[in-house]
Amino acid sequence: MITHIVCFKLKDGSAESVARTAQVLRDMEGQIEELKSIEVGIDVLHSERSYDIALVTKFESMEALEAYQVHPVHKKVIEHMSQVREASVSVDYVS
Repeated sequence: MITHIVCFKLKDGSAESVARTAQVLRDMEGQIEELKSIEVGIDVLHSERSYDIALVTKFESMEALEAYQVHPVHKKVIEHMSQVREASVSVDYVS
């Protein structure tokens, strides 16, 4: 398995904006065959170093992750995220 984690800091950190963007991410569930699991978490600490949203996804292989990256549903999510995010960080590892 490959675990793909992305943390997002949004330009607008209001509760409404964060909830709306978290839902955009959650809406990928069931729409991308290669996406075996998805978890979207909203930060509760709100410290200076916190990011607003964490996305944790799992894939059977690197090839499945690569297919996800170019999937039309994911590309629409990327469009949304490019408009609302201030910063993002990611990590991918064998799990």
